[in-house]
Amino acid sequence: MVEKRTFNYLATALGDIPAVSIPIACSLNSRLLWRCVTKLHILGCSNSVAQKIYVELNNTVPCVRLLNATHQIGCQSSISGDTGVIHVLESEADLEWPLSKGPNPPYMVLLESSLFTKSIMMKMKNASSRVAGVVVVPKTSPPEFSPHTTCPNENTGVYTETYDHNLAHCNTTVWNPRGNGLSYEEFDFPVFSLKEDNETEVIKQCYFDHNRVVNGSGLQYPLCAMQLFSHMYAVTDTATCMRRGSIDFSTSPVMVCNPLGDYNVCAFIRPYNSTAFGHKENESVVVAAARLDSRAFFLQDSTGAEGSVSGFVTLLAAAQALREATQEAPPTRNILFAFFHGEVFDYIGSSRMVYDMKNNKFVIDLDNVHSILEIGQVAVRSGTNLFLHSDPVSRRNNTIHDEVTNLVKNLQSSTAGLNFSFVETGFSQPLPPSSFQRFLRARAIPGIFLADHQTAFNNRYYESFYDDAAHLNLTYPSNLSPEEQLEFVTDTAKSLTEVATAVARALFKQAGGNNSQVNNINADPKTVTQMLYGFLVRSNNSWFQALMAPELKDMYSYFWVQGMVPPNSTQRESFCVRTAVRLAKAVSPAFDLGDYVSKEYSTWTESQWTFIKARIFLVASRDLEMLTLGVGVAVLFTSLLVTYFVSTKADVLFSAVREPNNGAY
Repeated sequence: MVEKRTFNYLATALGDIPAVSIPIACSLNSRLLWRCVTKLHILGCSNSVAQKIYVELNNTVPCVRLLNATHQIGCQSSISGDTGVIHVLESEADLEWPLSKGPNPPYMVLLESSLFTKSIMMKMKNASSRVAGVVVVPKTSPPEFSPHTTCPNENTGVYTETYDHNLAHCNTTVWNPRGNGLSYEEFDFPVFSLKEDNETEVIKQCYFDHNRVVNGSGLQYPLCAMQLFSHMYAVTDTATCMRRGSIDFSTSPVMVCNPLGDYNVCAFIRPYNSTAFGHKENESVVVAAARLDSRAFFLQDSTGAEGSVSGFVTLLAAAQALREATQEAPPTRNILFAFFHGEVFDYIGSSRMVYDMKNNKFVIDLDNVHSILEIGQVAVRSGTNLFLHSDPVSRRNNTIHDEVTNLVKNLQSSTAGLNFSFVETGFSQPLPPSSFQRFLRARAIPGIFLADHQTAFNNRYYESFYDDAAHLNLTYPSNLSPEEQLEFVTDTAKSLTEVATAVARALFKQAGGNNSQVNNINADPKTVTQMLYGFLVRSNNSWFQALMAPELKDMYSYFWVQGMVPPNSTQRESFCVRTAVRLAKAVSPAFDLGDYVSKEYSTWTESQWTFIKARIFLVASRDLEMLTLGVGVAVLFTSLLVTYFVSTKADVLFSAVREPNNGAY
């Protein structure tokens, strides 16, 4: 969905026609809430027996299984779901109960986000026979938390043993020192995240009413239990699941796993014929890039506020700022705005574009690329500086070095009159994880990666669900309505607007634009604040709706956008936009090549599943269950004996009584 909104915004920002001016809660306490929900199900609001027994949890996010060329990661339940007695973890010391002391294993452990650490999760993983599953309640953000690795994408970037062994595997700079690798562990029990506070309170009240041990006293049945369903089809690795999915046992085969990917969003300031692929004679293109995607332990629970949104919002704002200047005085070089998808999974989007450029499947090739400017994490500054990273290996070539130096000068001179500076990092330091690295794997290209960190990431929540609006201090006065918040220009928006202004000016200079136009290039803070609000706070807002097409020829695309509702009107003013913005497939070339064990390209896949479900219920004691079973068996045999007796005596029990014949003479 992010790429669709990016597509529509970029289309209206660069299109020939300007965008329109963007002028029943339950109040019961937790104990009553639990009783209310329970009685609704037990006293017969529904005719379904299941709904009288279970309380369904409808707002949950599961950890799912992912696979690559060598192994699998993530979580899953058994095929029939996993069930356990609920235990609320209040401190790490409480682990003793579910892992060893508790008399009713297995346990379904409920913990708040402050206890969602790798050490606690690994302890439960190592005692998985006593743990049926884990449910995480996101609450207050911890001081720091990153479930990613310390060296993201280390095996698919440019820094290999052959490129420069001293720079390989983050030997000189550990980019994500807070990374604990939790997202890359495998758990053989389900792990869910709860998104609804009311459901959390229902579970906790059920636990306090039925499961909590008081003064060491034994538990009294019935106990409160939970069942989680998240069975995954795929196992082992990508090669195995793709092979299983290709075996057609029926007319409608079931896919076991799907390649990760989506679409890149691309746009040139001067469009090319989209059906004419390959090299363009006498064409030189500056690539301005950013990544679209992010991830977290719970894939659907990722916003990537600093990790990705800060970068692509900055580049979108820069694209809008360049629109008028590039139309009034077109620069000598073209500019390609490229937004890559799937970068967190071994650079899926950028490696796809490079592959297509190398194989004449894109509208330009690598020889047309003059230079690259990539926007990374830029919203969490530790001072007034942003940092310019370059590749020390390719800069050993004098021509590349001179071009990079010129790009640095264009960037640094573009901050005149702004409240920050661009500072170049040392030549001995490699590039941070970036899409630019995939271009360098193909050939030496001058380029800069722009970020708010000089060495290790400033982002304390890299690739976690805490990297959200609060992390960027997106706060709004409490008396504002949602539509007023949409228009409220935050300090973060002001800061990113300045960065977008500098980026736009530098791109214009790098493309050979007329210097007399540079000071007229300014990003719009209102647009930046609307994008931040839409991507991080509330996507269902009037501005996003105005940009969306009701439904999504060779050089341009044409589509209607719904437009805004004018004052004193109830109807939107729709209009047509002509744009050169394109969606390009962002699926790893490994799947086109059928090379599921590739070391060159990403091989990540996501397992398929039947359904995801979570529910709680009261479970009787084992003795009562056995007694119920015994009584049921006794009734069964008794009924069989009665049936047999009746069957054998049927001629006596059910014979017709005959009346004596009365002779008539």
